[in-house]
Amino acid sequence: MFERVREIAEEQAFARHLGVELVSNDVDRAVLRLPYSAFLGSDRVNGGAISSLVDLAATCAFWSHPDVTAQSRGATIGFTINFLRLSVAIDLTASARVRRRGGSICVGDVSVTAPDGIEVAIANVTYKLNP
Repeated sequence: MFERVREIAEEQAFARHLGVELVSNDVDRAVLRLPYSAFLGSDRVNGGAISSLVDLAATCAFWSHPDVTAQSRGATIGFTINFLRLSVAIDLTASARVRRRGGSICVGDVSVTAPDGIEVAIANVTYKLNP
């Protein structure tokens, strides 16, 4: 179960391009880190990069369950993100947790924080997962 989560977080092409790292994960939870790189934006970390981090963290949390197998398939249905603070040239950490796991629809929350622990974005994510 957790090996697949690591693959999603670190080995898929776009995650690898961003440099995302899996910090930790447990059942229904995942923490990912986005190390700052100049291509993410010089005057601020691009909102698209933060949104990608949110989507990856939520996906990892949804896949962190014993009922999910190698044959499982899933996709993000949608998410709402609120940017709370400007992020300038800093690493970001996304902490995701599953709030509700239904038959095939999951809902989760993600909090994105700066190194000092201050929240820079929050999101609510809906995901379809066929375990």
